[in-house]
Amino acid sequence: MESSVAIRGRGFGKTLRRDAWWVPPLSVALGLGLAGAYATWAIFQGNHYFVEPYLSPFYSPCITASCPAEIRLLGIGWWPLSPAILMMGVILGFRGTCYYYRKAYYRAYFMDPPACAVGEFRGDSYKGETGFPWIVQNLHRYFMYASVLVLVLLAYDTIKAFIFHGAFGIGLGSIVLTINLFLLSGYLFGCHSLRHIIGGNVDCYSCTLGGKARHSAWKKVSWFNKRHMLFAWCSLVFVCLTDLYIRLVAMGTIQDPRLF
Repeated sequence: MESSVAIRGRGFGKTLRRDAWWVPPLSVALGLGLAGAYATWAIFQGNHYFVEPYLSPFYSPCITASCPAEIRLLGIGWWPLSPAILMMGVILGFRGTCYYYRKAYYRAYFMDPPACAVGEFRGDSYKGETGFPWIVQNLHRYFMYASVLVLVLLAYDTIKAFIFHGAFGIGLGSIVLTINLFLLSGYLFGCHSLRHIIGGNVDCYSCTLGGKARHSAWKKVSWFNKRHMLFAWCSLVFVCLTDLYIRLVAMGTIQDPRLF
């Protein structure tokens, strides 16, 4: 049987595989495309993103002067566009440089490679992520630091989603935002860079200060890391659904049931 290296050298799509190898990259391309299209539309709206006490996760934290006073965090006055755009640099930076998403969109959009043991466009000219713009991928851990701060602020907004006119309550939106926070947290906790920082760079836990606690944290993070792809997709889809739910409630299209 010919080697996969020889097959790849023959040109795009050449392979000995007999399965439907093209289904995963096609489904990823459609999924990312639909989620990206909705998110782009939502963040440029600049309205219907808040209905007391719910704030769309796309707009959290809300830090421009155009944000309603009750949810305004800083009130930056020089920004004339949608408040969500300020946060998208962090969100897109973190997801766009994520190790899983790199594999997903490299295969889905650049066919690099389309799948394992399938010929690709560039042949044997791969040089790694050493040139622009791919070298930007090395900023992943820095986007991760910023994402931790955004997640903390999102947690604050989720807690506020249980306060109705100064009193504790539970609405369907409260549950939706809580699930969204869990899925986004699971995606962040499964980050390869976070796992490395917590314990992946340690050769001897018993020789390290706080080694036992660090090893315990590493094992917990590893649980999320094994399911990183699952959380990546679930959080991506659900954050869009969360924004849609809050938007429909804010527009008066649907009512938010009060459960408590």
